[in-house]
Amino acid sequence: MACRSAASPTEKSPIHGYIGQFKIWPLELIDSLEKLRFTNEIKKPIFLADFTHGIKAQAHMNLQGIDEITFGTTDLAACHRFFQDWGLSLVAESADQLVFESLNGCRVITARSDLPGLAPGIEPDPTLREVVWCVHSDAALAHFRQKLSDQPGFLDTGTHIGCTDPNGLALRVQVSRKRPVQLEAAKTNTWSERSRINQPSPAYDRATPIEVGHVVMFVHDLAATTAFYQDKLGFVLSDSYPGRGSFLRCAPEAGHHDLFLLQPPAPRRGLNHVAFTVRDLHEVIGGGLHMSRCGWDTELGPGRHPISSAMFWYFNSPAGALVEYYTDEDELTADWQPREFTPGPTVFAEWAVKGGIDGHTRRQVNAAPPSGAFMTDKPKT
Repeated sequence: MACRSAASPTEKSPIHGYIGQFKIWPLELIDSLEKLRFTNEIKKPIFLADFTHGIKAQAHMNLQGIDEITFGTTDLAACHRFFQDWGLSLVAESADQLVFESLNGCRVITARSDLPGLAPGIEPDPTLREVVWCVHSDAALAHFRQKLSDQPGFLDTGTHIGCTDPNGLALRVQVSRKRPVQLEAAKTNTWSERSRINQPSPAYDRATPIEVGHVVMFVHDLAATTAFYQDKLGFVLSDSYPGRGSFLRCAPEAGHHDLFLLQPPAPRRGLNHVAFTVRDLHEVIGGGLHMSRCGWDTELGPGRHPISSAMFWYFNSPAGALVEYYTDEDELTADWQPREFTPGPTVFAEWAVKGGIDGHTRRQVNAAPPSGAFMTDKPKT
């Protein structure tokens, strides 16, 4: 039972570590504090117990990421092909819906628009109908039960709770069904750190996404929707486009964003994209090339987001809007100070390839294929 498991390498940082992706204080720090019991610096060991217990209790009351999403679709057959090509595993199938899983068990459901019980859409299908956020325990679920009980559309089945957010989207909270995974990811040799020794970087024939890492929604009222997620669900502002967009993370110590709310110049409600975490840049490229070979259309990518530092590749999806492979987003702590940006092409992407890379030629779409000769093997004039 682990939320956000393996969305980034499971290495300890100076201030926190991971179990799967549960963020905890590293054992080395707790051990060092424990040793202070036997010095003159700490006379009352009970303070240490209170301190470490408080750290754990606070972390465990945060949302831990996305456990499940549901799309309403008008073309279930296309979704069947797309998400299997995308790298998800089909775990259940009926005439009305498909259930896919990522490597850590995060679920992606595509359902026919007229399926009884499907949450209402905030725009015509195909689109995202529901987001299920996860917690790690029944105690944390009870915490959010109290926080959401006064919200429109509140429901409580005992195992999950939910309501409707100010943008009209159905959200649910449940104890996570995801499983911890341990994965090898590429190490990078930089000028100052040579961490990959006698080992080539990996290459991928295709991607197998680890989990749904974030969702991005167009909203009609940015201020109200942002306030809801901060006040009711404990989200923290990472960065913003003042009056236009809010990058939000589930907890003070988390990846750059789990949710991005974007208010267009003409405010509207709808889905912008759903993003899937993969191991490293090489898997972004391998996954994108595979999708290209399968005939799916790139919207933009590969490329790099300067705000979150993440590498990306976006594809048009039959389930609605776009889906994204991404990796290497910034990891933030409570010390992070939110920045303000003005929306623009160079803010969105430091660099990007429009139309993608052809999966067969491995060159930009519509570029001439490689000839086999060295690039500089040309007669001089």
